[in-house]
Amino acid sequence: MNPANLPFDSEAMLQGLRVWVECESPTWDAAAVDRMLDIAARDMAVMGATIERIAGRQGFGGCVRARFPHPKQGEPGILIVGHFDTVHPVGTLQKLPFRREGDKCFGPGIYDMKGGNYLSLEAIRQLIRASVATPLPITVLFTPDEEVGTPSTRDIIEAEAARNKYVLVPEPGRANNGVVTGRYAIARFNLEAVGKPSHAGANLSSGRSAIREMARQTLVIDGMSNEDCTFSVGIVHGGQWVNCVATTCTGEALSMAKRQADLDRGVEKMLALSGTTDGVTFTVTRGVTRPVWEADAGTMALYEKAHGIAKELGMQLPHGSAGGGSDGNFTGAMGIPTLDGLGVRGADPHTLNEHIIVESLAERGRLMAGLLATLE
Repeated sequence: MNPANLPFDSEAMLQGLRVWVECESPTWDAAAVDRMLDIAARDMAVMGATIERIAGRQGFGGCVRARFPHPKQGEPGILIVGHFDTVHPVGTLQKLPFRREGDKCFGPGIYDMKGGNYLSLEAIRQLIRASVATPLPITVLFTPDEEVGTPSTRDIIEAEAARNKYVLVPEPGRANNGVVTGRYAIARFNLEAVGKPSHAGANLSSGRSAIREMARQTLVIDGMSNEDCTFSVGIVHGGQWVNCVATTCTGEALSMAKRQADLDRGVEKMLALSGTTDGVTFTVTRGVTRPVWEADAGTMALYEKAHGIAKELGMQLPHGSAGGGSDGNFTGAMGIPTLDGLGVRGADPHTLNEHIIVESLAERGRLMAGLLATLE
């Protein structure tokens, strides 16, 4: 089976993808994410998949697991993992509407990663229509919380990956049509400063500002970054009244490293910031962590398979490790052959300029179909 002969149509795919993009699904709105999962579940049910809904927890939406009919159903096969949560709050469509401009198409979550999820299903659909029997059974797992570190579904992803031979992750493609064969380690941290209140106008000097300490520590944290490990504070909340010295201030920080040992040292440095200064207590606690994923022989063999398919399709397919975590961190770190970054080409994820290159829907769809049709 030559995937080049399958009738992928980027324009038709774009119309199906539009329904997904216009169903806004920010991580913290569980009902919105579940609405998006409902759409995907229905699409896969129409394709003949057996659908299982897994209830959400910790305030997040649920998961959808779809198994497609196969004579070897139940045996280790191919797992496609994708998330449907986005960083864009409901209402972003007013600022970033689904719109086509030349070879680009814009919309919240279209690049990260609804486009990749959609082309994965289109690849399966094309194989079904062409009566191509895949050597291995295919399972699709769509999740609700990747953008915040996958706190509620890591166990499901790892358990499902352990039941399969390969994991394909249609996160956004990399520069020059690249794919991902490894990812850096990432740790999240919760920050809290607790001070002493006072009236900011009448008795300012007797107060101890939690906001001031958070600001000081933010500069300290940012200043810890080096080539081996980076640190950044991305969220800060503090104070209730402008005429009151703030008693509490909370925040969240992120650290990323190419090697696990560097991240471990970074974690130690972050936790060591806890203490009391000038009457304000600052506390750092560790949040969710993604382990480093370094390519092993299994992942590289999977990449070489994809590289061969891309060559037949007339495409280059460079690879490498990448920053910005994904659920591929978990499966790759488990030693399961994993290929990430199989989604659409585009740019500017997490911004109001997020877009895809339309023709990459068909291009990457053919690559995915080629993998599904030949992995054994």
